[in-house]
Amino acid sequence: MTEQPEAEQANSQPKALLGVANSALGQRWLQRPFIARHAQAVSDQLGVSLTVGQLIAGRGVSVDDAAVFFKPSLRDLMPDPASILDMTTGARRIIRAIDFGEKIAVFGDYDVDGATSSALLTRYFKALGVPIRVYIPDRMVEGYGPNAAAMESLRREGIDLVITVDCGTLSFEPLKAAKDIGLEVIVVDHHKAEPTLPDVAALINPNRLDDESGQGQLAAVGVAFMLTVEINKLLREANWFKAERPEPDLRLLLDIVALGTVCDVVPLTGVNRALVTQGLKVMAGRRNAGITALADVGRVSEAPGTYHAGFVLGPRVNAGGRVGEAGLGARLLATDNPAEARQIAEKLDAYNGERRVIEADVLKEALEQVEKAVGINGAPDTVVIACAEGWHAGVIGIVASRLKDKYRLPALVIALENGEGKGSARSISGVDLGAAVIEAQHKGLLIKGGGHAMAAGLTVAANQVEALSAFLRDHMRAAVAKASSSQVLKIDTVIALSGATAELIDDIERVGPFGAGNPGPHFAIPEVDLLKADRVGENHLRCIFKSKDGSSIKAMAFRQADEPLGHLLQTGIGRRFHIAGKLKKDTWAGGGKVEITLDDVALIGAP
Repeated sequence: MTEQPEAEQANSQPKALLGVANSALGQRWLQRPFIARHAQAVSDQLGVSLTVGQLIAGRGVSVDDAAVFFKPSLRDLMPDPASILDMTTGARRIIRAIDFGEKIAVFGDYDVDGATSSALLTRYFKALGVPIRVYIPDRMVEGYGPNAAAMESLRREGIDLVITVDCGTLSFEPLKAAKDIGLEVIVVDHHKAEPTLPDVAALINPNRLDDESGQGQLAAVGVAFMLTVEINKLLREANWFKAERPEPDLRLLLDIVALGTVCDVVPLTGVNRALVTQGLKVMAGRRNAGITALADVGRVSEAPGTYHAGFVLGPRVNAGGRVGEAGLGARLLATDNPAEARQIAEKLDAYNGERRVIEADVLKEALEQVEKAVGINGAPDTVVIACAEGWHAGVIGIVASRLKDKYRLPALVIALENGEGKGSARSISGVDLGAAVIEAQHKGLLIKGGGHAMAAGLTVAANQVEALSAFLRDHMRAAVAKASSSQVLKIDTVIALSGATAELIDDIERVGPFGAGNPGPHFAIPEVDLLKADRVGENHLRCIFKSKDGSSIKAMAFRQADEPLGHLLQTGIGRRFHIAGKLKKDTWAGGGKVEITLDDVALIGAP
């Protein structure tokens, strides 16, 4: 890895790495900048290889902070939960409910963050000896967030206090309805807020505009965990715990926290980095019956990492809310019964298979719709928007993500039914989608909506879809143009193919966990010849590259067979490329072999 010269850092067009200014994906390859003396100092201080030192320095970590970054611990990174507005107020209200025997319910969202938040509180209250009711709304019938009918139903059951998790910040009318019938509500959330907030007993959300805690990167499950820490502290101070009523060990909840944090794609920085690092260790101990059963049906045979949480476990937890039974994920993660866990996990695995089929059908129709509007090789105007009757609302978020990846633009997919559309949107880096959706609601274009920078959900009247589309294109045009004009792939280092070893992977994994905010290292391997490019699965390519010294490596290009990158590879056999991607061990083949997941390629000699 070479240091980025200071002159280049100041230049708006730094020198393209390996001369790649316009790759197969239209990206400019750039060296991830770092200061060489900082990398060396980190290496010396931590006693690690210079490669590790360079990776840490390249992520903007100072020499003083390197030790905490390298070995993140809750002791070093855990904030005072009370620094989050309304945290202590909410914790005290919950303790009062416990002391007076009030009935408590948790109202959770149906995605992984909501399911993990609900399961975490279920487990915590169970450890306190306090039974609670968990209510997960049906995505298709009730939609996202609290609704008046659900609040009324819970009140009829005798519920006195509702804790909403991963939802509620913008649920003004349903929470007013709850208050009107004598139902108190505590909101535990992390979504974008407005200056005005619902009138509730406590609104715990580090993304409130008046919150100065600096913990806005937390997922909802992270906020819920902070709540349990605050409750525990207050109960301890009140001498509530006795020999026959021991204090819960909150560390045992960290596997659930890690799962929700990774799957909600929040930045793995600050306390999130510690929560995930420690949570993955707890997960490896297979203490949680539900996570263990999910790992078994997902055939996870190694210590789980962020990949397994995000791409094996998470989608199965999500599947219940998308196409099956909304509450299954929360039930699975809360149970201590291995037989029940196995039964639920198998059901979720089946739902996940069903979800894939439905998703493929909706994606095909959405692509046909977009291509009809702009042409097969055309580019949508600012935002990719697809809308139709009959689409399953449970998969539109995934389809929006696929459209976003294909066109490299924000994408919104709307499923219409009975004069209303349920929409799910995904954004690109640098474009705040959640803010745009909130502004659309202020303009009267939405029935409801909310989200955060990279993802949002909404409900829109069918006759307002065209006006909403026009607003989003106009509102986001400048931000999208700025983000699209600077499409770059940051490369951590260039290595020879012979240097792509299992030992190197072991070394770089010490900089993990990787995810949003701490991206996995991207490596460029120059001047390799393409020997094979075989289509596998529905839309993937399996390639083999060979270098001049005879070294070879297997490469996977996921979901690229029918895309420009895939066409270039399938017609480029025998030609020479620069390739870029993430290195990983080939666990299927065994023997310590290394493969690369391709992020991009550049044909040598191409104009």
